[in-house]
Amino acid sequence: MTTRPYVILSAAMSVDGYLDDTSPERLLLSNALDFDRVDQVRAESDAILIGATTMRRDNPRLLVNSADRRAQRVADGKQEYPLKVTVTRTGDLPADLKFWHHGGAKLVFTVDAAVEKLRATLGDLADIVSVGPYLDWGLVLDELGHRGVKQLMVEGGGTIHTQLMAQDLADEVHLAIAPLLVGQPEAARFLGACAYPGGTTARMKVLEVRAIDDVVFVRYAPKGRA
Repeated sequence: MTTRPYVILSAAMSVDGYLDDTSPERLLLSNALDFDRVDQVRAESDAILIGATTMRRDNPRLLVNSADRRAQRVADGKQEYPLKVTVTRTGDLPADLKFWHHGGAKLVFTVDAAVEKLRATLGDLADIVSVGPYLDWGLVLDELGHRGVKQLMVEGGGTIHTQLMAQDLADEVHLAIAPLLVGQPEAARFLGACAYPGGTTARMKVLEVRAIDDVVFVRYAPKGRA
């Protein structure tokens, strides 16, 4: 039986739970020291996943930025960069996004109806895998496990975080809480309204809390809520 990867949800958010504001520019919630922490977790991971909306909005390269960390990965017998993964139901992922043109291998999970569109758009820029008529996160994690992914870092967006938390598929949650308030109802949030496992009284275990300059970093273990 294939072992699914250990899933880490990673996000920087405002005190009131927002991932961004509604301005055209991305709101930088983290700081330099915390960005370095994120880079370390990326380097320790076998794959990094973001959703299609995040790709289109932020257009990230999604790399391990430290040359020393990349060199250590190679010394450990790994690829220089983790596998980069995205998921899409619509197949609306332009070929000029930075995601496709930096780093190592790329993988797209989609549904049957969008496969041909993606193949026509992306060509050999990424491996494209359908998980059936609808997006099944269990099948996504099974396939990643089959490909040797032991640790998966999920960097958003909020819809994906919400789905994985609702289905009790996250093993850890890493939150960098910035001393900012957004207060814009239309802005993206870390988690949306949902029936989460255990209900409103189920408490997650706190694994770590520390200050990173002006950001507070918290690690939670969401499984086995008490």
